[in-house]
Amino acid sequence: MRSAALAPVALPAYPLTMPTTPLICPSILASDFAKLGAEVAAIEAAGADWVHVDVMDGHFVPNITIGPDVVKALRPHTSLPFDVHLMVAPVDPWLEAYREAGADILTVHPESGPHLHRTLGRIRQLGAKAGVVLNPGTPLSVLEDVIELVDLVLLMSVNPGFGGQSFIGSTLKKIERTRAMLDAAGSSAHLQVDGGVTAANAGACVAAGADALVAGTAVFRGGPDAYAANIAALKAA
Repeated sequence: MRSAALAPVALPAYPLTMPTTPLICPSILASDFAKLGAEVAAIEAAGADWVHVDVMDGHFVPNITIGPDVVKALRPHTSLPFDVHLMVAPVDPWLEAYREAGADILTVHPESGPHLHRTLGRIRQLGAKAGVVLNPGTPLSVLEDVIELVDLVLLMSVNPGFGGQSFIGSTLKKIERTRAMLDAAGSSAHLQVDGGVTAANAGACVAAGADALVAGTAVFRGGPDAYAANIAALKAA
């Protein structure tokens, strides 16, 4: 479905230097799906920086989660940026629908379409920030010829498809190499990590060069009364 125009969405200024604390991006995949609106409002009140939305199609990854209508329904419940991770293939037909639904950042896998450069350009044309996701087995070399179009690099520290998996330790070296690549290119893109992130490994991720952390269970564990303390623990790690 196409519309005549898309209104731009204001996003926080992307810093050229590393923040003093990482951005915390709770993945609502780990939230109470019966209370999604309340959950999104609760993590904003608890100090979250972005809302991470995991979109799975049951084809590119072995699960099915959130469609654009759900994103649209959630949009009035928070002023936080929606960081939408598209685990769908083919991805291009869905870009406009999620942008219109309220996505501020659209992050795609190189494997989810034939022309990554074109996909990133289309995301920017729609007025959103463009991100690239690298699975544990995806090489950094895919970034080399598109890095000028990238606002966010997301490194998966698990194989995508399910929440609650354990952090793959070798991701730390990949974070270091990605940070070096971004710095060498003069890029101000955020470097985000997703998968098994906890207070026990968040500090190592930041020390390696990450400045944004996706956390599901580590944030939503204990219910709304615990969210602020969980987020604070990730920031302080």
